[in-house]
Amino acid sequence: MITKNATVGSTVGLHARPAAVIAEAAEALGSDVTVNGVDAASSLMLMTLGAQHGDVLEIAGSDEAAVAKIVELVEFNHDA
Repeated sequence: MITKNATVGSTVGLHARPAAVIAEAAEALGSDVTVNGVDAASSLMLMTLGAQHGDVLEIAGSDEAAVAKIVELVEFNHDA
């Protein structure tokens, strides 16, 4: 299992828009990836984390490229 930390980049946290973008990408990657233990392919589960700007989240999965992509999306400021 590959595990990396990512700092939430969106200025208002993982609200609906960034959660949907992350979930869509996770689904398209076809690999099981989790964010703080919840399925990255579920925007609803991502929003239940209540992650705010600057929070550090743990991204985990068996595919290094998939984990790296989700890390990139979590760290991106979707509100800019």
